Amino acid sequence: MALRADRSVSMAYTAACFLTTAAVIYFNPTLIFKRLQIWRLLTSFLYFGELGFSFIFKLLFTYRYCKMLEDTSFRGRTADFVFMFLFGGVVITVFALFVNLLFLSQAFSLMMVYIWCRRNPSIRLNILGIVSMSAAYLPWLILVLSLLAGDSALVDALGIAVGHIYFFLEDVFPNQPGGKKLLVTPGILKRIFDEPDLDPNYNPLPEDIVNQQNDNDPLHED
Repeated sequence: MALRADRSVSMAYTAACFLTTAAVIYFNPTLIFKRLQIWRLLTSFLYFGELGFSFIFKLLFTYRYCKMLEDTSFRGRTADFVFMFLFGGVVITVFALFVNLLFLSQAFSLMMVYIWCRRNPSIRLNILGIVSMSAAYLPWLILVLSLLAGDSALVDALGIAVGHIYFFLEDVFPNQPGGKKLLVTPGILKRIFDEPDLDPNYNPLPEDIVNQQNDNDPLHED
């Protein structure tokens, strides 16, 4: 049975980010592998730092682009959207083990921003009412702002790199001569998140059609 379409993955992810940040559960390989706190493999993508203005801004920014990605190129493809989450999470975690990163949510957020921007490169964005630019340049602007703020650009660069890997494997390589689709969403995710395909040979009974029309009629009363 598929989950209801109105249960937004973006909303669920944002709510989980808030709860995890409040609980201060971040990525820590020592606690994961030596104390078997396996849940940190998941919660490390939900932790956005201490509660405050910066946290609210990052959370709203993440929700905005996550939701736009879900509502555009992943509309009606919730299972594929969840698989993108899983793919990105696994790749970012592998990289994080080698570069000693503790906070992975920013990289995960920028991965989604990068994918949306690559799929909508010509859309004009107005940044804080000051800068107008094509969406294609947004990830690089974020990277530059991190450098100017004195923050480590490694997290942003990781998000951009993983976003590019996904975009290349999903959108570029399958359309190349000799290319093929390498990222295939597992069937179990489709059964959980997507509505089952209708049988083209199925003819609904007259009473089923009437009941469906009544369900869609806001003025209908039982």
